[in-house]
Amino acid sequence: MSGDTDHGAAAIAAARVERRWAGLSIGIICVLVVLAAYTGIHQAVMPQAQVETADPRTLHISGEFIESNLGSAVEPDGSVTVRAIGQQYSFTPQCILIPTDTPVRFRATSADVIHGFLIEHTNVNTMLVPGYISAATTRFSTPADLVMPCHEFCGAGHEGMWGRIKVIEKSAFQKLAADRRRMTCVAQ
Repeated sequence: MSGDTDHGAAAIAAARVERRWAGLSIGIICVLVVLAAYTGIHQAVMPQAQVETADPRTLHISGEFIESNLGSAVEPDGSVTVRAIGQQYSFTPQCILIPTDTPVRFRATSADVIHGFLIEHTNVNTMLVPGYISAATTRFSTPADLVMPCHEFCGAGHEGMWGRIKVIEKSAFQKLAADRRRMTCVAQ
């Protein structure tokens, strides 16, 4: 009889533990649902802090992304701004020249469809959406030749859409920048 009592007490204790774990699991799920709902509602009613637009029909003709304004440029504070355009199936400029040990701000947009803008081995990974300007900031510590593939499917020629980033020593970059306003690998 004592064995039946021990077995019954163990069953009651196990049921109590199971109810606690079930309650905890349900509580965690409820918290996650509330957080997801709050985040969704908050994002829907609160605009992004900064949204910049560009007319994709006139990118090469007027505004910030005209042909003569694409590539790398040294800003008055010593940082570098890179302007680029993604279009089916290439980046303009195709190769971007960057200095080491300098803050670099990428500003890019798309002329036609959504493209991906990814620079391998960096924190730069964004989407280029027609009509909007994407911005990313990074710093390169060592000279390198990096690839910049489009990582968003953009059509039949997507697999061939690659750009290059050529990181050179800061002193060499500054020498080139003294002669030119905008730089690309071609101008090197």
